[in-house]
Amino acid sequence: MTIATDLLQQKIKEAQLGGGETRVASQHKKGKLTARERLHFLMDEGSFQEIGMMVTHRSNEFGLEREKYLGDGVVTGYGTINGRLVYVFSQDFTVFGGSLSETHAEKICRIMDLAMQNGAPVIGLNDSGGARIQEGVVSLGGYADIFYKNTRASGVIPQLSAIMGPCAGGAVYSPAITDFIMMVENTSYMFVTGPNVVKTVTHEEVSSEELGGASTHSTKSGVTHFSCANEIECINNIKALLSYMPQNCEEEAPAIAYEIGNEKRPKLNSLIPENANQPYDMREVIQEVIDTDSFLEVHKNYAENIVVGFARLGGKSIGIIANQPAFLAGVLDIKSSNKAARFVRFCDSFNIPLLVFEDVPGFLPGTDQEWNGIISNGAKLLYAFCEATVPRITVITRKAYGGAYDVMNSKHIGADMNYAWPTAEIAVMGAKGAAEIIFKSEISAAKDPAAKLKEKEMEYIEHFANPYRAAERGYIDEVIMPEDTREKLITAFKMLKNKVDNLPRKKHGNIPL
Repeated sequence: MTIATDLLQQKIKEAQLGGGETRVASQHKKGKLTARERLHFLMDEGSFQEIGMMVTHRSNEFGLEREKYLGDGVVTGYGTINGRLVYVFSQDFTVFGGSLSETHAEKICRIMDLAMQNGAPVIGLNDSGGARIQEGVVSLGGYADIFYKNTRASGVIPQLSAIMGPCAGGAVYSPAITDFIMMVENTSYMFVTGPNVVKTVTHEEVSSEELGGASTHSTKSGVTHFSCANEIECINNIKALLSYMPQNCEEEAPAIAYEIGNEKRPKLNSLIPENANQPYDMREVIQEVIDTDSFLEVHKNYAENIVVGFARLGGKSIGIIANQPAFLAGVLDIKSSNKAARFVRFCDSFNIPLLVFEDVPGFLPGTDQEWNGIISNGAKLLYAFCEATVPRITVITRKAYGGAYDVMNSKHIGADMNYAWPTAEIAVMGAKGAAEIIFKSEISAAKDPAAKLKEKEMEYIEHFANPYRAAERGYIDEVIMPEDTREKLITAFKMLKNKVDNLPRKKHGNIPL
C-alpha cells in the first residue's frame, strides 16, 4: 500500500509541476501566472476538483515519445465561484507552449460535455502557442472538435474566455464563438496570422501587440469585451460577470434581496440640457436609475456611441442598451449596431430582462457606412430586438428620430413598456431638416427665407418634437417625470416577471449576418 501511495503522490507532484521549475520561472518573469495559479485565484478556496491529471499525449513522432508531461498542457476540472458550480480549463504554457494536441483537446471537450449535461458555465483560460505541429491534422481535428462543442453550447450555458497569453491561428475561433472575451494588457494577443506572415504577404511592419493586443481588440476590432490591466483584474472581472448570469438558459440570474423604499431620483430632472443639441453623458442617467454601483459595462472602449452592460434594478439582474449622446451624438452606425445586437441576443438567451435608454438622432450618414453595409448591420440590431422574448422596456430621454426610433426597442417591434420623459422628441427627423422639406416652397417664396425657415422649424417642433403625439397613439405607455423613472421601472419589471412570448415554430431564423 505504501509503494502504491508513494507512486500516486509522486505523480500528483509531477503533474503539479507542469513543465518544470525553470519554465515556471520563465512564465513568472513574463509577468504571467501559471495555469494552476490562475485557478487558485479564480475558484472558491478548496473547491477545485481536477479531471484528467494523469493524461499524456499519444504521439510517437518527431521525438515526442521521449517527452511526456502529465496533464498534457491543460488543467481541467470543476468547482465553484461564489458558491456556484462552474467548469474550467486552464492551458499551461510551460508544457509545449500550451500547444493543443489530440489529448489536450479531448480534455477540454470532456469539460464542455459535463458543463452542458449539468447546466453550468464553462470558463476557458487561454495561454497557448497554437496547434502542436508535430501531431499534424490530429491537432487541427482537436480544434474543430472544440469549435463544434462551443457552437452546440451557445445559448445553452454561458461561455467565458480569458486570453492570458498567445492565442493565434485556429485557436482564436473558440474564444470568438464564446459569449465574452477578456484580454490582459501587454501579455496577451489574438490574431489569425502573426506579424511575420503579415510582413511576408502585405509587407506591413507590425508588432504582436499592435496587431492583436488587448488595446487593439478592445478599441478597434471589438473582438474583446474587456481589457484588463493584469491577470488578477481579469480573474475578478470573470467573477463579477458571472454574478449577473444564470447557470443556464433554463434558469434566472441570481437576485439580491431588496426592499423598496423612496425610489425618487430628483437629480434625473436636471440631466438633460436645455439645448437639444448639447451632449450629456448617458452613464449619469444609468447610474441614477440602477442600484448603486451595480453597472458592469461591456465593450466600454468600442463603438462608444452606444453603451451596453449589466446592472441590477431592485436587486434583479438586467441588461442595459443606451445611446450615448456624448459620442457622435449617439447615432447608430455599423459598429454600435453589432455591439448592441450581440449583447441583446446574449441577454435574451439567458433570461436577462432588457432596459433601453434612447436618445438617437438616426443612423450615421456617409459613403463609408453605406458601402460597408450599414443596412445589413443596422438590421442585426433590429432583428435582435424583434426576436427577443425577455421583458423589454424603453425609456426615451430625448431624441428618437427616423428608423432609429423603430430599431431602438420601439413598441412596434415588441417592447413591453415604453416610457418617455417630457424632453422626448419623437419624429421622422430633426426639425430643421423636416421644415426644409415640408415647407420648401413657402421658404423659397419668402422675402426672408432664413426667418421663414426658423418660423417653420419652430412650428414643426411644436407639433412633433414632443412625446405626446406618440402617447396619443399608444406608442408611448406613459410620459413620466425623470425622477420617477427608477420606481416605474422596478414596478414594470416586477409586473413582467412571468412574461411568456413564444416565437413561431422554426429551426432558427436567418439573422442578416
